[in-house]
Amino acid sequence: MGLMRWSPWQELETINRQLGRLLDDSGFGMGTETGQWVPTVDIRETDDALLVQAELPGIDKKDVHVEVRDGVLTISGERRYEKDVKEENVHRVERAYGRFSRSFVLPAHVDADKVDARMKNGVLEVRLPKEESAKPKAITIH
Repeated sequence: MGLMRWSPWQELETINRQLGRLLDDSGFGMGTETGQWVPTVDIRETDDALLVQAELPGIDKKDVHVEVRDGVLTISGERRYEKDVKEENVHRVERAYGRFSRSFVLPAHVDADKVDARMKNGVLEVRLPKEESAKPKAITIH
């Protein structure tokens, strides 16, 4: 392992990104609950659903909990630190460990009974289907 030159600009950029995520106010009512770290999340909307994708590398799906309650989607879990690593050989630890939790206020037109969650390659995707009345409909012109 070679030595890497320290860059204060890279450190500042990382802090800026993390602070931006914590202070995000994009209209979905996103917030964090008590936790040691915050996974990054993308939220997209299609004609028939909202898609929430959370980056959770190194976390097994059994350690992730997804819940919709009273119009709020909560993704929580824990990334455990590998204790079998000999501490005297660790040069740098940048990955965050511990519990995490993200909550999102959902629009009223989400059908909470049909929410689907899948995890693949460290990315959790939660599909929140829209109710039929909220889906766009083509209108025939007479």
